[in-house]
Amino acid sequence: MKILGIETSCDETAAAVVQDGITIHSSIVASQLATHGKYGGVVPELASREHLRAIVPVVRLALEQADTTLDGLATIAVTEGPGLVGSLLVGITYAKSLCFGHKIPLIAVNHIEGHIHAVVLEAGARIEYPALALVVSGGHTHLFEVLEGFRYRLLGKTRDDAAGEAYDKVAKLLGFGYPGGPIIDQLAPHGDPHAIKFTLARMKGNALDFSFSGLKTAVLRWVEHHDLTAEIEARRRSLGASTQDFLALTPQSTLDLLASFQYTVIEELLRRAAVCIEQIGARSLIVSGGVASNAGLRTAARAAALSCPVFFPTPSLSTDNAAMIAAAAFPKLRAGNFSDYSLRAQANLALA
Repeated sequence: MKILGIETSCDETAAAVVQDGITIHSSIVASQLATHGKYGGVVPELASREHLRAIVPVVRLALEQADTTLDGLATIAVTEGPGLVGSLLVGITYAKSLCFGHKIPLIAVNHIEGHIHAVVLEAGARIEYPALALVVSGGHTHLFEVLEGFRYRLLGKTRDDAAGEAYDKVAKLLGFGYPGGPIIDQLAPHGDPHAIKFTLARMKGNALDFSFSGLKTAVLRWVEHHDLTAEIEARRRSLGASTQDFLALTPQSTLDLLASFQYTVIEELLRRAAVCIEQIGARSLIVSGGVASNAGLRTAARAAALSCPVFFPTPSLSTDNAAMIAAAAFPKLRAGNFSDYSLRAQANLALA
């Protein structure tokens, strides 16, 4: 059974055709990086306009590459939330129109559940349950218990900035541009991760929750104390430079700052994940979301003394894509869990 997935929750317009929840026939992603990069982050109104421009050709190309037509689909799956409401509306409205015009059933998918299925799509039966899912991206940092049948229980979440958001804000502060996560990940190995001792967050109430705003503020205070104005301005004039160019523009002290920042973020993520694994008796750890493509996190997770195996998606499935939406829709298709045309965008939709 072939499913067309449509994903427009933020700043990527994506469509994919996936068969039986495991075989990707096509996966098309139209990035808006060039549009938002000069603003240092995603501008919601511009994101909506770019989705309107891209949605029709992206879906058409996904169908062509999958060598199928709308009439050959079992269902169309679309992200209903969470995300930017204007962006979500573009995908939902187009999916509804296709379903209405071609008499195809509609399935709504939670974006966060899609990220979890990005791993399930590839790892399949190797994942044993109960599993722990660490979903970490620019908009989300959550810990979920995943039970058989894809039932979820929220264990912890960020109370302020998501981990990926902290990466982007620190990179912008230091003049590296947007998105900042990849460049910090590339430069961090050139610094000393123990050079600066950042305080780990201590949470009142649910100790499994995250907080990255204090770490972000600590980086800001370090920058202010060391007066990096000239250095930062030099990097800002060189936006789009290669990693080697940024290395030449970045003194060792700042490389140590980046390494220490990344080390602390990863320590926060894995420390809480390890506690959750023991609490729920997890037999697998699923790490997904855009930050799952971070090489430092992948290396640290696989080197950590965790009591269960760790599964990551391939980099192309870590960031927002529609293949994960189609994969998440397959169990719903088998269960007959369809949506009607009253489906609406839910910017703050919870998974559990």
